[in-house]
Amino acid sequence: MAEIRTIAVIGAGAIGRGIAHASALGGYRTILEDILPGSLRTAAAEMREYLSKATELGTVSKLDADAAFRRLEYASTVEHAAREADLVIEAVPEEMESKIEIFTLLDKICKPATILASNTSSLSVTEIASVTYRAKKILGMRFAHPAYEMTRVEIVRAMETDDETIAACTAVGRRMGKEVLVVKDQN
Repeated sequence: MAEIRTIAVIGAGAIGRGIAHASALGGYRTILEDILPGSLRTAAAEMREYLSKATELGTVSKLDADAAFRRLEYASTVEHAAREADLVIEAVPEEMESKIEIFTLLDKICKPATILASNTSSLSVTEIASVTYRAKKILGMRFAHPAYEMTRVEIVRAMETDDETIAACTAVGRRMGKEVLVVKDQN
């Protein structure tokens, strides 16, 4: 099974920053990317605020919160965020054209073993995978909002997703403290 150490999250909107937060708390080096610098500043401020509140409430220890914040990095390009990642989770708006463009780029710049995941809730993961040369390493990872609080993630198996990819992402979800449900792509 592929060992995941670094996770890149593409898109720093509400879902993306929630995924990055859960990833960092799960112990992963996490690189959050957005082309808008303001989105990255907002994400950093919100994650710091949430971790501070969580330590005050006692749901996260100060030591764990500090470690999670140190694991977070920020990037203004997909290339910078994804180049070293073992898993890339795309969390951009639900527009097939945007997702196809991102996955085409990711397929070119990521290491051959890198797993690519889409957070899509309504689009075909199989269709997204079809634009790459790594369909076996592509799946959906559906996080509900807010991703750092919700206790479940759906792993969506596309037509060609292999068992090793499913196992690796199931382990990631569990390490993030999520209940993992594996489903088939319905589109």
